[in-house]
Amino acid sequence: MNPYYHRAHFLKSAAKLSQSPIDQGYEVAFAGRSNAGKSSALNTLCSQKSLARTSKTPGRTQLLNFFELDEQRRLVDLPGYGYAKVAESIKQQWQRSLANYIEYRQCLKGLILLMDIRHPLTPFDLQMLQWNTHHGLPPHILLTKADKLKTGAAKSTQLKVERSLNDHPEISVQRFSSLKKQGIDECHQVLDIWLELEQE
Repeated sequence: MNPYYHRAHFLKSAAKLSQSPIDQGYEVAFAGRSNAGKSSALNTLCSQKSLARTSKTPGRTQLLNFFELDEQRRLVDLPGYGYAKVAESIKQQWQRSLANYIEYRQCLKGLILLMDIRHPLTPFDLQMLQWNTHHGLPPHILLTKADKLKTGAAKSTQLKVERSLNDHPEISVQRFSSLKKQGIDECHQVLDIWLELEQE
């Protein structure tokens, strides 16, 4: 486990792109359905219990939340999508924030897309993958809650996801469990490359 990520601390929240920190350095964003375990994964990857707020009510992340690793590097928790019981107008506002961030943020180097391993590749997930590949961003898929399946079933699900994305070699896939602390090093290796930490 790379201790570097333990440095992460909350920097600011933004309701829209214009409120974001200065667009320079390196950012990696985390996206996923509201019940995919996004906040738990961020906390686990940064070895912190309450860096990103977790909630029993999916859909509470309604802003772009920026966490600083150092002056040039940030992790970004994007609004969860596709689940929250909120007004349609608010959902559309979240979607605009997501789309604008992905399309216009110059310092965004990659996207971690989280999917519940029991329900991968939903229409929302596929839309997010399409957005990213269209804008030339490399996505890395975390199949979260891997502890909910037996090892054989979890491996089988990962293989099915990889096969369905055969036409997109730029998309990588791994299993992850916040509860069992599974897959942390593998995800850190992806983050290291995108944040250009391996060159330091």
